[in-house]
Amino acid sequence: MKKRKICIVTGTRAEYGLLFRIMKEIQADDQLDLQVIATGMHLSPEFGLTYKQIEEDGFIIDEKIEMLLSSDTPVAIAKSMGIATLGFAEAFRRLKPDILVLLGDRFEIFSAAQTALVMRIPVAHISGGELTEGAIDESIRHSLTKMSHIHFTANEEYTRRVIQLGEQPNRVFNVGDLGVENIRKMSFLSKQELQEFLGCNLEKLFLVTFHSTTLEVETAEEQMKNLLSAFDFFTDYNIVFTKSNADTDGRRINELIDEYTAANPERVKSFFSLGQLRYLSTMKYCSIVIGNSSSGIIEAPALVKPTINIGDRQKGRLKAGSIIDCAPRTMEIVNSIQKALSDEFQQLLTQIDLEYDGAMASELIKNHLSLTNLNSIIKKSFYDIS
Repeated sequence: MKKRKICIVTGTRAEYGLLFRIMKEIQADDQLDLQVIATGMHLSPEFGLTYKQIEEDGFIIDEKIEMLLSSDTPVAIAKSMGIATLGFAEAFRRLKPDILVLLGDRFEIFSAAQTALVMRIPVAHISGGELTEGAIDESIRHSLTKMSHIHFTANEEYTRRVIQLGEQPNRVFNVGDLGVENIRKMSFLSKQELQEFLGCNLEKLFLVTFHSTTLEVETAEEQMKNLLSAFDFFTDYNIVFTKSNADTDGRRINELIDEYTAANPERVKSFFSLGQLRYLSTMKYCSIVIGNSSSGIIEAPALVKPTINIGDRQKGRLKAGSIIDCAPRTMEIVNSIQKALSDEFQQLLTQIDLEYDGAMASELIKNHLSLTNLNSIIKKSFYDIS
């Protein structure tokens, strides 16, 4: 019997961390043939050549698609998307996948989806229906929904929203969240192991991830400077930064992080990529998660950690009571951190209801990818909600 060829595309460290268990599930199934395409930041020396981690984890990378220009202006990002489209066309021609699996909302993934659309390759999309009104990711994510044929959502509200976009209900599956599944199944590093790697004490620690804010009024540089100024009010806390992605102005954010790290070497550490195990272990032991990453919205509450969510990048996402939204201004950030550290707020953490959960998401996704009839799903009809 011919094996079904399932092709997974990953362009960032965060994507790979979420896709890892799905890839293992597919790899272990005798009826499936896993194909892996690495692109984007995975192949960039500037961002740590993280494709090596994929190979160290026992996966064969079938195609490496170079696409990033050495600039993060809007023009450079648009040109990178064009280069990616050329690369995906050649890769899909060689690999001839039966179905393509894409996660999230990044521009690299958009290029893969539009190429698959033209080449009539079915697409399965993970994490549709979510909102991030402060970034271009919002439009990319909903566009991916319309270019996809099978949908794996994180909860009932997002399932409803994908159907609202006209997708057939019998092709939308609420499987739970992959990030929370990682937490449920992960064997974390011990505090001593993590302290030795980070080179700092974990007792009073901020974990910070701040990305470009493509649709907000204040520039990413202005917001980042305000955040760094806020940290000067908490000099008794150590800080671990994970750096920004290759988005518009991402390099400028990373330059500011490097400058702040160099000026405060005794209490500040920065990394392009901690890897999923080290990142979530750091989150487990830190005092607060700070920034505008989705991990502060999804994973942090599952680890019972407070989140300071800065600006509108994650506006629209369902949020637990452990998340404090604040404007990207220095004193508002300072006040929010003080609130999160207060005894009163710490007591509330144990009583929050999670908006995201998941224990078997990867297995469920693999099963649907294996069993779905692919012969009749390319031609879609719009589903109208009566």
